Amino acid sequence: MINIEMPKPTVVIQQREQQLKEGEAPITPFHGFIDLHKITREKGGIFLFYNEANEVLFVGKARKIRQRVKKHFEDNVSPVKDHRNEIFKIEVYEIEDPMEREIYETYAINAFEAKCNVDKVFFDK
Repeated sequence: MINIEMPKPTVVIQQREQQLKEGEAPITPFHGFIDLHKITREKGGIFLFYNEANEVLFVGKARKIRQRVKKHFEDNVSPVKDHRNEIFKIEVYEIEDPMEREIYETYAINAFEAKCNVDKVFFDK
């Protein structure tokens, strides 16, 4: 039997409001998130969208994570388009190897029973 363990997330961000300190410039929230800049532009990996109840809504992978995460909030064909308002937390795992990304994505979709994933699903919805 193959044993797969998820690595520790590289970045975890949640919807939150900016607490402005003196001299700080305000950050315009992007769908309630002000920390998207913490997600790498250059590296690949997987990402998990969670709701406030800490349930996995969607698992995705990308060669450039930040662009893909943002695209899910803007795209009309995204599997999460009807659930964008539920996304409260994003976990990002930087995984450079494409084969490892594929394995972790498929594992996470099924282990956490991601609600919005339609491909690579091996559990009964």
